[in-house]
Amino acid sequence: IESGEWVVEHKLRTVGALWASGIVGSMAYNWSQPNMKTSVKIIHARLHAQALTLAALAGAAIVEYYDHKTGAKAERVAKFLDLNEHRQRE
Repeated sequence: IESGEWVVEHKLRTVGALWASGIVGSMAYNWSQPNMKTSVKIIHARLHAQALTLAALAGAAIVEYYDHKTGAKAERVAKFLDLNEHRQRE
């Protein structure tokens, strides 16, 4: 399986992992700034989380659009249904 295929098959895992790593990175960066008040750090972390969430949703939409446009999703569903049908016959 190619890495591109893995990403297409595991869209939510990929988007979730990127989102979570972005949030952790943002929090680590904010907390490393000694001259900021805690309230400002929290506000910045929240703003970064919102931006990362929007970016993750946009990324998932782009992958879904590409998947739909190329017909890869229909092929995977057809394969899955074929496998299911084959297993039921046995």
